Amino acid sequence: MDFSFSEDQVAIRELAYQIFTDRSTDAFQLEFSRTDQAYDDSLWTTLAEQGLLGIGIPEHCGGAGLGLIETCLVLEEQGRRVAPIPLFSSLVLGAMPIIEFGTEAQQQQYLSPLAAGELKLTAAISEIAMPTAIQQGVSATKSDDGWALTGSLDCVQDGAVANFILVPATDASGNSSIFIIDSQASGVSIQAQEISLLGPWSAALSLSDVTVNADALLGAEGQAPAIIHWLEQYANVGQCAMQTGICEEAMRRTATYTSEREQFGVPIGSFQALAMRMADSYIDVEAMRSTFWLALWRLGEGLPAEAEIRAAKWWACDGAHRVIHTAQHLHAGIGADVEYPIHRFYLWAKQLSYCLGNGSHQLEQLGKLLAADDSVGYAAIEI
Repeated sequence: MDFSFSEDQVAIRELAYQIFTDRSTDAFQLEFSRTDQAYDDSLWTTLAEQGLLGIGIPEHCGGAGLGLIETCLVLEEQGRRVAPIPLFSSLVLGAMPIIEFGTEAQQQQYLSPLAAGELKLTAAISEIAMPTAIQQGVSATKSDDGWALTGSLDCVQDGAVANFILVPATDASGNSSIFIIDSQASGVSIQAQEISLLGPWSAALSLSDVTVNADALLGAEGQAPAIIHWLEQYANVGQCAMQTGICEEAMRRTATYTSEREQFGVPIGSFQALAMRMADSYIDVEAMRSTFWLALWRLGEGLPAEAEIRAAKWWACDGAHRVIHTAQHLHAGIGADVEYPIHRFYLWAKQLSYCLGNGSHQLEQLGKLLAADDSVGYAAIEI
């Protein structure tokens, strides 16, 4: 396996780094957090103009026609600057299933305006990691003209700003299909859930007899379980990319702070206890990066990667918890100030740790994989 990036990939990463660094400064983030805006529309437009919104979108839809690796490089740089834009939900949750399972007409309808920065997408799949007792759902009733959808789903990521939402719905026979729903359609109700300084990251979605035509069906009828299983793997890898950027930058900022902050006439970073905690953070970040790259490489190569993805997401949850707590603790009292920059990294890392399944959920799913096939864990070694 070769984890080195091509010249084009390096150029994409550098471009994303420059755009996010220039725009999402600490001063800008502070002022932005004091407004009632959900996301940075100016940054969204800049990314579209520079071709980064279309990085994984096919060329015939106005994109660059690249793949998951390039998309994850951009997501990692977003995490490094905790830039408030719905990038993950649009490029991964919404666009990737349409690229893989959508018709050419659907790709033109949804992906072309996304690449141009004129449209936002997401998918209502949070239930896959929720306990059965609290899961909600949507029912689909088929007619000669299409389907009528009724039901509700909670925690739709970026649902408050998405123009279209991919929604799984189950018919009377128990077959589940994915439908692309217009958030402005009659019978659609979206309630923003503002849960942090990051703004309305999620929303509650309610559908009341929402009628859709056959062209709203993504993939084949009854294909929702396969699509969701496919999407979950890509979504978890995308979140690992963001979490790696978040934690690496939080660690870097903490190292700088402890090297400059003095107590008893010496930098606090010279104290053994603090130095050991920073060393532990470095180990965690490198473990997050290594497992993420392995999962990303296998998925990009079309190899079985589910076990590697579960392991990477576990590190992105468990390792991130240690790294981000260390960052906040070593900043002492100022680290708990909700307007101090390090607090934004804490909020993002914690939220990502619970999105689409926390560490315990990943371990449970990994255990099931290993129990079903004891050769799964040796796949990477054989490569």
